[in-house]
Amino acid sequence: MIVITAPTGNIGRRLLSLLVDAEQELRVVVRDPARLPEPVRGRVEVVTGSHGDAATVERAFAGADAVFWLVPPDGSRTPEEAYSGFTRPAAQAFAAHGVGHVIGVSALGRGTPQAARAGLVTASLAMDDLIAGSGVAYRALACPSFFENLLEEAGSIREDGVFTDTIAPDRPVPLVAVADIAATAAGLLLDRSWTGVGSVPVLGPRDHSPEDLARIMTEELGRPVRYRRQPLEELRSTMLGYGLDAAFVEGMVEMKRAKDEGLDSGVGRSPQAGPAIGFAQWCAQTLKPAVLAAPEAVDAR
Repeated sequence: MIVITAPTGNIGRRLLSLLVDAEQELRVVVRDPARLPEPVRGRVEVVTGSHGDAATVERAFAGADAVFWLVPPDGSRTPEEAYSGFTRPAAQAFAAHGVGHVIGVSALGRGTPQAARAGLVTASLAMDDLIAGSGVAYRALACPSFFENLLEEAGSIREDGVFTDTIAPDRPVPLVAVADIAATAAGLLLDRSWTGVGSVPVLGPRDHSPEDLARIMTEELGRPVRYRRQPLEELRSTMLGYGLDAAFVEGMVEMKRAKDEGLDSGVGRSPQAGPAIGFAQWCAQTLKPAVLAAPEAVDAR
């Protein structure tokens, strides 16, 4: 039995599809079962509730051989509460139910000079340590920023030809498509011959700077796109204006600062098991339809 948390999110729904196609015995933990894709509803066991809730994970992990673990972003909590606090009941349930293998979505940066002062990434690495301490065989998927983050800026790209981040325009960094993260997780869950604790970097095929991204978007979208570097203080004030927890916002700012200092560049790229999705391909298949869509259609998604 494989348990999938966050099965309706960007990564989880792709992973769920891959494992259903592989005819695995599956259980999902979901707050709203109606959000599960119609084709899979009759093929998975459903536990309704939050996977941060002790009673829910007690039910979900009983008899489980493996778990896919993903913490949903929660800007109403401190970084420690959002990651380790949310995960602590699950770590206890892993041990209580003898779960053998866990795959978690985490971040790059372990072992770098920035790791201890990287805000949300530091909190994510502490979550990895908490899970590893439960006695399971654990693999942390060490991920950089996602291509899909750009979907939040589809409107700005459409209306103004601008996307925004906080890193230097000419700094190349790894980026990855969520589909590659799901595929990596599926491979590890289907072949559980691995033991011990470790991390698996999921980096995408090559590094890109914001200037590279702007050039590729311009080519793929057929319209000029430029990069605007956002000052960290502007990011801080914007996020606080949304009503997020002040400590969480500071964790986001610290993460962005650490990424600009090389947090994601501490791991060498090695060949992946399957073909990785390049940024140009992702732009053509995913970003372009979102940018070309009517604003009302994008806002309703």
